Amino acid sequence: MSTNDTTDDADSTDRTDTSNTTGSTDLDAGSSSKCGASTAGSTADSASTADSGSTTDSASKCGGSNGAATKREATDERVGSSADDFAADPGRLVAVGLGPGQPDGMTARARAALSAADHIVGYTTYIELLPEDVVESAEELYDTPMCGEVSRTEEAIDRALAGNDVAIIGSGDPNVYALAGLALEILESKGATAEAVDFEVVPGVPAAQSCGARLGAPLVNDTVSVSLSDHLTPMDEIESRLHAVAPEGFTIAIYNPWSRKRRENFETCCDILLEHRDPETPVGIVHGAGREDERVEIVELGELEDLGETDLIDMTTTILVGNAETYVWDDRMVTPRGYESKYDY
Repeated sequence: MSTNDTTDDADSTDRTDTSNTTGSTDLDAGSSSKCGASTAGSTADSASTADSGSTTDSASKCGGSNGAATKREATDERVGSSADDFAADPGRLVAVGLGPGQPDGMTARARAALSAADHIVGYTTYIELLPEDVVESAEELYDTPMCGEVSRTEEAIDRALAGNDVAIIGSGDPNVYALAGLALEILESKGATAEAVDFEVVPGVPAAQSCGARLGAPLVNDTVSVSLSDHLTPMDEIESRLHAVAPEGFTIAIYNPWSRKRRENFETCCDILLEHRDPETPVGIVHGAGREDERVEIVELGELEDLGETDLIDMTTTILVGNAETYVWDDRMVTPRGYESKYDY
């Protein structure tokens, strides 16, 4: 999912997802996470010394958030062990953003953090994006398929609480629709502290920025991001946010625009945008940024909804909707910053 900082991968059941989950197996007896998780490298039981183990078993359900409980309560319910269950001195946990996906799009700091980690935990597709030298330097790789956000994040934390140096990875940036916040929530719920575990976030290039670079200069002025995945946020809240930002002078970055289960969300988004913006507003579409199947197109807002029925728009796509000043020049989107009103050029 190179163009989505997702976080949010539980809803990534798009047409082109090719993550290999058929060969995944559970960790052996001392392991805490299930959800079809797999390990590569050493099979020694160094992952966790918790007596109780995790009972999350893919507690993150694909299909919506828990409406009755608060997010904090929901996290508390899913935590299967506490910091007191671990005998070792806590280790290190680093949330690392891979950026757009290909090795040369990764920051030097991210690569160094991954090379220093003993254990690397992540969504199956993200593990498969790791450079070969990083894979070879790790003692263990642990991955879960879709729906495993909570279980793999707890697994990463349990390994750190057991004294290991652990990296949990995601595409884009760990703070943009990703797992950095969840990691801190689970640490808190386990009775640990970020200081005790030596928690760090290593940023990566977010999808909006990597896709914006391919489209020209669409993000030079005020920009907001909206995810259309209702896996964690109810659609009525997403609609409310769209109605709030669409009339304003923002460029809008749309993440997670389409999956087989959520075509209505995309259609609703297009309707809301057309309520507030000219049908001729430029829209940039980047599918699979940094991948072999990368495609980049610039269309008008009035054409956007029909493209939802094509392979151009899926969970690997990021859409950038220009503001009222955005225009297309030489096949590139340009959003003026305002220099023309102050300087002669």
